Amino acid sequence: MMLPPGPRLPAVAQTLMTYGARLRSFPRLQDRYGPTVTLRLLPGPQTLVLFSDPEDIREIFAGDSWEFSGAGGNEVLRAAMGDRSVMLTDGEDHRALRRSLMPAFSPGAVRDHRRTVHRLVVEEVSTWRTGQTVATLERMSAVTLEVMLQVVLGVTASERLNRLRPRLLRLVEVGPVVALGWLYPRLRGLPPWRAERRNLEAVDRLVAEEIAERRRESEAPEARERSDVLSMLIRAGLDDAQLRDQLVTLVLAGYETTASALAWTLHELGRRPEVRRRARQAADDGDDDFLEACLKETLRLHPIIDFVARTLRSEQTIGGWTLPAGVTVAPAIMLTQQDPRHVSAPQDFRPERFLDGSLDPGAWVPFGGGVRRCLGAAFAQMEAAEVLREVLLRTDPVAERPSRTRLRNITNVPRDGAPLRLDPR
Repeated sequence: MMLPPGPRLPAVAQTLMTYGARLRSFPRLQDRYGPTVTLRLLPGPQTLVLFSDPEDIREIFAGDSWEFSGAGGNEVLRAAMGDRSVMLTDGEDHRALRRSLMPAFSPGAVRDHRRTVHRLVVEEVSTWRTGQTVATLERMSAVTLEVMLQVVLGVTASERLNRLRPRLLRLVEVGPVVALGWLYPRLRGLPPWRAERRNLEAVDRLVAEEIAERRRESEAPEARERSDVLSMLIRAGLDDAQLRDQLVTLVLAGYETTASALAWTLHELGRRPEVRRRARQAADDGDDDFLEACLKETLRLHPIIDFVARTLRSEQTIGGWTLPAGVTVAPAIMLTQQDPRHVSAPQDFRPERFLDGSLDPGAWVPFGGGVRRCLGAAFAQMEAAEVLREVLLRTDPVAERPSRTRLRNITNVPRDGAPLRLDPR
């Protein structure tokens, strides 16, 4: 079988390029080799094929959930999220976990959680003062972490919150080299992986304490009224190992990604007075549609995850290429969403494209697709609307210079923290 074209560099060089410099290298690879590119990555080396044509991506997302293994594609996350995470299981195990999790992110549940999100956002933004400069990524991290701790874990005890916060913050600050090293179990006893392993063990102990306490309380009549995700999963019958892995997965996946998306959105609004004025009017009018369109356009221009991956358990034909079992196929979100063949004026920030129907839905995939599409997508969009509204009602945020991107763990964040000057409205 012939694989799609790709660079002939050694696997170690291609690995460093993919995990350390893909914002520059992936567009160059697309320009040179076309919409489908083969890479060789460590460990293994393994074969990874990037796809950026929307039709090819649709084929991948429509593939059988067992034959197109999401668990195989997410192997780098296993050390942190655990063997029984919804992101590290396939087939019936994956479907069963999604069935257990879906009620926690249903439209009704999202509406119920809005009150908690609004309260926490107001607590954060009410401390902002006109004339000061805020590090947006830091402040968005603070508020989204608080949302995850209370909505997902249901933690309200200040003592446990104070112990969990720094541990989780450290976990998501892991750089790409350390994250990649987790694929090699022998490294976990050596610095710097040893310190990160101990931090993860401390997270596990605190989560186990919360699970044990919640189980003790679960027989009380009032426990049936609790709407946090942990309480819902206990009622659904998950065991402690399943609970731990889903909770850590949801907190890590929902906290870091949303914080970065919000920081980028405020940064883009801060650089564009005309768009900011329309967003401010939307905030005044209670128009969530335009505020959510701002988030969506940000996720198009600054995808938090550059690609998702599925490892083939059997031979498959995608986009005319016949690929053998063991190959990992990867919808290249970044390339697809910024390709002028699929998106008009891709470098422009135009939230209107999500309101006028001008964007091909297949060219916008920041939440993935198919049976593995992000469960928390609607929740993240609601959370973004709450944050943007409160910020714009209270101040006029201005970004004085563009922010560059850096890779933190597996997500793209503003390198300088996306500082904003808070002018009066």
